[in-house]
Amino acid sequence: MSDRPSTPLLDQIARPADMKGLSDTQLVQLAHELRQETISAVSTTGGHLGAGLGVVELTVALHAVFNTPRDKLIWDVSHQSYPHKILTERRDRIRTLRTKGGLSGFTKRSESPYDPFGAAHSSTSISAALGFSVARDLGGVVPEGLGEAIAVIGDGAMSAGMAFEAMNNAGHLDKRMIVILNDNEMSIAPPVGALSSYLSRLYAEEPFQELKAVAKGAASLLPEPFREGAKRAKDMLKGMAVG
Repeated sequence: MSDRPSTPLLDQIARPADMKGLSDTQLVQLAHELRQETISAVSTTGGHLGAGLGVVELTVALHAVFNTPRDKLIWDVSHQSYPHKILTERRDRIRTLRTKGGLSGFTKRSESPYDPFGAAHSSTSISAALGFSVARDLGGVVPEGLGEAIAVIGDGAMSAGMAFEAMNNAGHLDKRMIVILNDNEMSIAPPVGALSSYLSRLYAEEPFQELKAVAKGAASLLPEPFREGAKRAKDMLKGMAVG
C-alpha cells in the first residue's frame, strides 16, 4: 500500500488540543482517517498492526476528553500506541517507525511529553498510573503539572502477576486513577487461561448486563467537565459501532 490515504480532517490535527472543538460526527470521521493512516504507515515500515487498530476509536475518545500531556495516558502494552503517536505531534515521522533514528515502536519518554512512561510488553501501566496519582496528590512541582492518570491495559497484559500486585496496592492507597481494560480477546495471539475464560463468562452473565444498563445513566453522577466528556465519548463510540 504505497499511496497515502485521503485524510482531510486528520491533516488539520497536529496535537490533541486541536480536537477539542470537533463535533461528535467529526470525531467519528477522524477515527476513520486515523485508521487508514495507521494502516498506510505500518504497511510501509512494518510493525504490529492489530494492536493499534484495536484502539483507534479509544485513542480518539481519550485525547478528545482528557487534556494530554497534563493528563498522563499510559499504554500497556505500547504496541497500541501507533494511533496515539500520529495524534501527538509525530505524524510527520510515523513512517520512520522501528527504523534507525526513527520513532520507537513503543512509548518512549525521551521521544515526546505525550509518552509519560516507557513500556513495551510489561503489565506495568497500573503501577505507573498509581505512581503519577501519588505524585499528583503530594503536590510535586513538574513543568506541565499533573492531572489525571489513565492506564490502558489489554486482556493479555492483565493476566500478569504485576498487574494484580498493582491493583492490590492501588486499592490499599485509595488514589483517584482510571484503568481501562481493553478486553478485545487478542494479545499477540488469542489469549488462553483462567482469566480470559472468566472475563468472557463475566460479560455474558446477567449481573454484568444489569450493571452495564445501570452504567448508562451513571454519567449524570459525574462532576463537570467529566459528565460532558463521558457523554461525548459514549455518543462517539456508539456512532462508530453503527457506522
